[in-house]
Amino acid sequence: MTGLGAMFVAAFAAATFLPFPSEVLFAGLQLGGETSLFALILVASIGNTLGSFVNYAIGWQVDRFTGTRWFPITHAQLERAQVWYAKYGVWTLLLSWAPLGDAITLVAGVMRTPWWLFLLLVAFAKTARYVVMAALTAGVIAGIG
Repeated sequence: MTGLGAMFVAAFAAATFLPFPSEVLFAGLQLGGETSLFALILVASIGNTLGSFVNYAIGWQVDRFTGTRWFPITHAQLERAQVWYAKYGVWTLLLSWAPLGDAITLVAGVMRTPWWLFLLLVAFAKTARYVVMAALTAGVIAGIG
């Protein structure tokens, strides 16, 4: 698998409920310098955004899953999340890059956020995250050199 292929898989997995640190691979590929920074940001952003769609789809179908043993979210937790999302709205999707972002993207599905609005906000947030990461990594390089 190429570096960009691995980056796509890592970014996709990191956006789901799987604990996967895509930042380490991103920084490593950037520091390696063998991959175009534009391509790296693009592939990571697309993978991370598509991974968030998995959470969104689960949220859309959550009524089928709640109450099952394997589903990690209780009905009470889901109700609290729905109240929070209803209060703060779709703009919370701009925090989809943050540690609790996976839960926000799931609740967006539960709340039936229009897919195009979900895509717009999440893609912006995820891309901005990788742009900032690239700038920080470049700053570290400049600070060392």
